[in-house]
Amino acid sequence: MKTLSAADLSALARAARLLERPSLAARLTNLIGAPIEGALARLPQGWQSKVQNASRAALERALALALKTMNTRPARFPGLARRLHGAAVAGTGAVGGAFGLLALPIELPITTGIMLRAIASIARGEGEDLERPEARLSCIQVFALGGPAKGDDAAETGYFAVRAALAGALSEASAYLAQKGLAQEGAPVLLQLITRVAQRFSVQVGEKVAAELLPLIGAVGGATVNLVFIDHFQSMARGHFAVRRLERTYGTEAVRAAYTAALRS
Repeated sequence: MKTLSAADLSALARAARLLERPSLAARLTNLIGAPIEGALARLPQGWQSKVQNASRAALERALALALKTMNTRPARFPGLARRLHGAAVAGTGAVGGAFGLLALPIELPITTGIMLRAIASIARGEGEDLERPEARLSCIQVFALGGPAKGDDAAETGYFAVRAALAGALSEASAYLAQKGLAQEGAPVLLQLITRVAQRFSVQVGEKVAAELLPLIGAVGGATVNLVFIDHFQSMARGHFAVRRLERTYGTEAVRAAYTAALRS
């Protein structure tokens, strides 16, 4: 088993801090000054099904973008691209804050698409070959990171636990695309992956919606909530693709052992 260099151990420690950082719920609680659970309790009846449907639809659209229109070339001005992504998401968040659940089916696919482009940019920066189906699907996988799914226990929410839970669906979807090509986003094996990711993504979407609907939040606060939302997933992407870069060099076993050691130190 290879030993990571000092520089790569430092990079892995940074990735671990990002991937195991406080959850979106904790960050939103800090933003609004009250537990997010209280905000969730104020949501109207039937909100969960609306959030789940909107989350799945947004991920299905993101998958179509990933397979058909994802830019595989590095951005010429990555700093400008990050600022544009943030500004665009803030704008859609303002709409969400102003119109609440009514706007979610329109706002969330736009926000998710913008976030996907930001995630893809991070992936390219860490050396991912986005011509490969597996690398594109790993961008979709990011939306499952950093939060629980319904029915999770504490042991199932860590970064490698989430990857393990999605490994089978991701592998089958990648193999299917490698055989059939990138224009097949409606295939059952791909929809199974989307279902698994949506189980986790919808929990975090629900937390975002709850924060946006607080009386003191409104449109301006909705923009701020969305900036926290995109920052959360960009952090997950930076950590995830740094880990994958190191795995390509040292192997999964060595990286996971070093990751666990970094969390304990």
